[in-house]
Amino acid sequence: MNRQIPKISSADFSALISGKKKKEITHLALPVTNNDGIEIAVSQSLKREIEKTFKISLTDELAKVGPAFTGKVAEILEIPLLGDEKKVSRIYCVGIGERSPQDLRKAGAALGRKVKASNAQLLTLCPSDESNALTHLVAMALGSYSWSEKSGPQPETPSFLISDSYRRVLKKAEVLISGTWRTRDLVHTPANIATPEWISGQAKRFGKIPNVSIKVLSGQGLREFGGLKAVGNSSTVHPPRFVRVSYQPKARTSPHVVLVGKGITFDTGGVSLKRPYDVMMGMKSDMSGAAAALMTVVSAAELKLPVRVTALLMLAENALSGTSQRPSDVIKHYGGTTVEVINTDAEGRLVLADGLAYADKHLDPDYLIDIATLTGAATLGLSRYYGAMYTRDEKLAKNLNRVGDFIGERVWHMPLVDDYSIALESDVADFNHTADKFAFQGGSITAALFLEKFVGKRRWVHLDIAGPARSENDAGENPKGGTGFGVRLLTEWLTTL
Repeated sequence: MNRQIPKISSADFSALISGKKKKEITHLALPVTNNDGIEIAVSQSLKREIEKTFKISLTDELAKVGPAFTGKVAEILEIPLLGDEKKVSRIYCVGIGERSPQDLRKAGAALGRKVKASNAQLLTLCPSDESNALTHLVAMALGSYSWSEKSGPQPETPSFLISDSYRRVLKKAEVLISGTWRTRDLVHTPANIATPEWISGQAKRFGKIPNVSIKVLSGQGLREFGGLKAVGNSSTVHPPRFVRVSYQPKARTSPHVVLVGKGITFDTGGVSLKRPYDVMMGMKSDMSGAAAALMTVVSAAELKLPVRVTALLMLAENALSGTSQRPSDVIKHYGGTTVEVINTDAEGRLVLADGLAYADKHLDPDYLIDIATLTGAATLGLSRYYGAMYTRDEKLAKNLNRVGDFIGERVWHMPLVDDYSIALESDVADFNHTADKFAFQGGSITAALFLEKFVGKRRWVHLDIAGPARSENDAGENPKGGTGFGVRLLTEWLTTL
């Protein structure tokens, strides 16, 4: 992995600020509100203590900048400190709005970006309760993320401190941060390194965690996985892998959640070559779903959740070669369903279908969830800020939607339009896989309808994360490139079961 994951810890504010504790801080973040005037949103006694310690007047500092600082959410006023007062070099006044989880998340991300690639030790006084402390801490750490394959020393990583009052959320925050951070590392790793074999090797490393087991299939072990072979056998250099990662807590009666992740390590489009060619540049991130599924299992194990969780990583490279599948091929999926291939660039649903059918037949899941960067149609419909969620279980959808809003990975419940199912008919197989007939459009919907054919009667959710799994800009919590979307959403949802 690229860099050390940021450390977070709790401490007594007054003791740290006054210098009574040996633990040093270099930066101090103060919450600011603007309700008919900018105010420092801490108690008067703490404000006086800060001013006395650092020999400044916060009121005067705010007055100096006048209307240039409005105190809007995530806006930061930087106050440099002279001398060596307790080794704190900066005070940041950051807008927190209504102190909602969304506002505290934005403020946290702004602070994280402010100290990015430094050895800063930032003490924040922004949160008002444990929920806000969790989202604020996670956002700070994610905002400080960067990736580079440049030679030379790796960038430094800041650390973050928060009040002892919120120490109970530290473990969950650490797990959510590390899970998302590791997912981003996997997604950003170039495809010449992050092959199916390499990713399966990375998964094996987590087999050392208590109650986690790993199983990898390749070669003849994949003989029944018709979709995975059809896509992955296009690369003889980097052949496909099926990875099963299982977390079994001691409570044997716990519900079983199975996650199926699309793991296309690079997507050329195959024979149906992607055009224009520059759209391939981001296709190393086409394994984001598998990375998120893997790290969700790891996160569940690290939190010791009383929920059994299994991830199925469907790893393949969609290459262009003499062994590539062709439009008009008919493949037999796990379990026997036959599918006519129309467009080899719609490969994700082919590998997912095998995983879903395997889970239905062998794992008896209480919940079956697939997660994939599946369709451009989902991005067109929902932008890069929402994942498309498909399920017929209204209660489950509402819970995932609520969790997503809280944790910062939002999903939108999309319709499974049964009238569109006729577009999946085929003259030569059980189904065609792209639903091109009748020009219904709705490519994300018809892809979900195709996947539903392989889930049996399970409580199933399809998460099309083609939009939020990748950011085109380096802003907020997300770097340009892979965002790690899905780990926080699914981990937090598991805590509700």
